[in-house]
Amino acid sequence: MVDGVFYAKAAACIGASICMGIGVVGPALGQGFIGMKACENIGKYPESAGKIRTAMFLSMGIVETGLLWAGLVSGGLLYLAYTFA
Repeated sequence: MVDGVFYAKAAACIGASICMGIGVVGPALGQGFIGMKACENIGKYPESAGKIRTAMFLSMGIVETGLLWAGLVSGGLLYLAYTFA
């Protein structure tokens, strides 16, 4: 294998792993905080548990899109590295 191709593939793999590593931290923390606050508010106001649960699931779906974008970017890096190199 040519050295340049090897370095390009290695750089793409490292970039993809960094992208997923950093891209996972934010959504994980965000979902944890959303779940924590939802549980606190359901404990305080049990009569509005349905509305809180609905808002919690919508918020978690929005937070999850950051993780999906990180996955798409890292998958694109790997695809380009192993297709064209």
